[in-house]
Amino acid sequence: MDFYITKEEIVSSLNATLGVVEKRQTLPILANVLFEVDESTLRLTATDLESEISTISTISNFKSGGRTTAPAKKLSELCRLFKEGDEIHFFLDGENLKIETSSGKYNLSTLPSEDFPVFEKEEGGNTVNITGPNLKALIYKTSFAMGNQDWRHYLNGLYISVEDNAITSVATDAHRLALATTLLNERVSEQITGIVPRKSINEIGKIVSDSSENILLQLTPNSINVNVAGTTFSSKLIEGKFPDYEQVIPSGESSTLSINKKDLSESLSRVSVLSSEKFRGVRIITSENQINISANNPEKEQAEESVDCSFVGESVDIAFNVNYIQEILSSIDGENVEIHFFGSDKSCLITNPGSDDFKYVVMPLLI
Repeated sequence: MDFYITKEEIVSSLNATLGVVEKRQTLPILANVLFEVDESTLRLTATDLESEISTISTISNFKSGGRTTAPAKKLSELCRLFKEGDEIHFFLDGENLKIETSSGKYNLSTLPSEDFPVFEKEEGGNTVNITGPNLKALIYKTSFAMGNQDWRHYLNGLYISVEDNAITSVATDAHRLALATTLLNERVSEQITGIVPRKSINEIGKIVSDSSENILLQLTPNSINVNVAGTTFSSKLIEGKFPDYEQVIPSGESSTLSINKKDLSESLSRVSVLSSEKFRGVRIITSENQINISANNPEKEQAEESVDCSFVGESVDIAFNVNYIQEILSSIDGENVEIHFFGSDKSCLITNPGSDDFKYVVMPLLI
């Protein structure tokens, strides 16, 4: 294996693989990235046994092809520090990967490519076509509500459902729920569902973050595959049945609060400074044209503010974890938000006025 590649090409590919590389690996080779070189391209692959990412880069000068594995983190740090515009020379010398640039010579140990784990990709499944911005929005607007190391493993991921010409993502940690729906470029013939693990959905979010291209997303009964601009990501799905989220979304008669998102968020930020560090609770009392937001803590410190709004319905006295509300507000694009109350002891529904594409449910806090 002997080839030349620009710093920008190799750094971009290594950055894409680092999120998958296992930091606390049981197998030393899981800390390595697989090199595969042919006459025109370099393919880098990383895996943690539960997921795999593969990127393709264009090489500038080909001498000979081959395969090997090298430490991903060291390699990434080294290449990132090379001079801008450098052409980097990679070649194998026995069991060592030699690297030469305008600034010096470097020597990295390798492990045999034959020992690199093969990620078993499931055949079949259904492929959907979605724009990069739509998939990015779907993930960004819901993934924050995923469970984190919950014993109910099916909550530690993002539920995806594809039906007809729409794709829906749902996340919940049993205290709040986030739901987003967007359109596909093409219809699908049958419904597809799956729960994507937290780590994997975060990696997919990184891959599509800057992409304006169409993305192919394939769901099989046990895995998900995403293909965008020369990068392929595959992951196993979480086994288990996701909760019936439609039953969690409150319905029926409600009292509706319409308020400027920025004004509400800034007020919550100020008041919550004096909330309990443990519960992060803020109390909201509604009236016809303003809401009262207050908080206190065990040190008997207090904060209180009033914010102008439009409110229709019966007055509500309710409390929430301020972090849950703030995360929802930051994911809504509009200038205003609507909060639908169904009683002082029941979950509320937060929406973007005039749109049913995004829905957020938050359980009240007893303080």
